[in-house]
Amino acid sequence: MAHAVFTHADGSIYDDLPEDRYHFPKTYLRAVEAALSDWIIYYEPRRIQAGSEKTGGRQAYFATARVDRIERDFRREDHFYAHMRDYIAFPAPVPFRDGTHYPESLLQRADGGTNKGAFGRSVRTIPAAEFNAILNAGFEGTREELGAADWVSELPSAQHDAPYIHDPRAPFERPMIERLTRKPFREAAFARQVKAAYAQRCAITGLRILNGGGRPEVQAAHIRPVAEGGPDTVRNGLALSGTAHWMFDRHLVSVDTDHHILIARDRLPAAAQALIVPDGKLILPQSMGQYPHPAYLAHHRARFKG
Repeated sequence: MAHAVFTHADGSIYDDLPEDRYHFPKTYLRAVEAALSDWIIYYEPRRIQAGSEKTGGRQAYFATARVDRIERDFRREDHFYAHMRDYIAFPAPVPFRDGTHYPESLLQRADGGTNKGAFGRSVRTIPAAEFNAILNAGFEGTREELGAADWVSELPSAQHDAPYIHDPRAPFERPMIERLTRKPFREAAFARQVKAAYAQRCAITGLRILNGGGRPEVQAAHIRPVAEGGPDTVRNGLALSGTAHWMFDRHLVSVDTDHHILIARDRLPAAAQALIVPDGKLILPQSMGQYPHPAYLAHHRARFKG
């Protein structure tokens, strides 16, 4: 097994949904096979559409996930799917270069410049120490909030020369990986990111209520439940007040393809219907990249009781 970096852009020609699957040509099959059952890091390039000059990508590492299995794409010759699990986005995306330091030593030439040949590979292996350093940076500043005060443990001294380590200590791989799979950590990370994306406001009622300590009343709801294969990702989440969360989980409200809120009017009392935003349209995050994904909304809508 080996760690790897998978390049993904939402506007690419590939049939990717990084929380669920990674689509790639046969060129990278051996590298993806090497990462089977292990963890990878997703990287978003500057160019957001393959074969064009359209730019706007973050040029940053933005999430991690585990390669669950690999299947051939029978609709497209010499292409494959890597099916993913345990996806979790970084609260703080990690730049591919920080001054003169590169998280991936493979990307740096001897003269300090960028190795464009290596940089052009959509899938590339990465040493464990560098993988861990990127994870550590991606969760930097959120450890205490996510209940991860003991996130960093010391690596053997032979691995202390990994680039892009802000702390003189690098994280030891096993405790870090184990934490990524623990339910409390994943739930806390998911809740934090969803609430932040919706600015602590309920997407269905528009309410933004803070208690005396500044803690938001809003909750983070999964659109497709984790028990049914839904990932802990912003695009599979909505920030909802307690009442709206209850209605959503019971499929008494749902969301249409144009983000209009569907209401089971014959099942909800008028007082509950009156809580929904007047224009009947879901309040969305500022960033389109954080909008609910159509696939997850369709899964929820299939059970709508209206």
